[in-house]
Amino acid sequence: MSQVKEGLLYSESHEWVRMDGNVAIIGVSDFAQSEMGDITYVDMPDEGDALEQGEDFGALESVKASSELYAPVSGTVVACNTELESAPELINKDPYAAWIIKVEISDKAQLAALMSAAAYAAKIGA
Repeated sequence: MSQVKEGLLYSESHEWVRMDGNVAIIGVSDFAQSEMGDITYVDMPDEGDALEQGEDFGALESVKASSELYAPVSGTVVACNTELESAPELINKDPYAAWIIKVEISDKAQLAALMSAAAYAAKIGA
């Protein structure tokens, strides 16, 4: 059964968001990484890139599939987890510690479109 972490917000496309002031820390859920299998590559945007909510910003590749990553919020990328470039499997080990990008959000109202942990757990049947 997939772990759903309390205190995070979740998107329909299985990204999670943890807010730190005006910065959204973004990763993929335990459900998403378990569906993909062993992750072999993480494609990330560059620092300074502008993201639009709902648009793709990168991809995960695994031995089973490739899956786009979608921005749960709009804003500017302020950091990328470069550790994932050489160790993408960290997402499989702990998807809630292995964040992918940090985004300074442009509109906090967009957070209302995301699901609570309880709503996400219900969506995935956890």
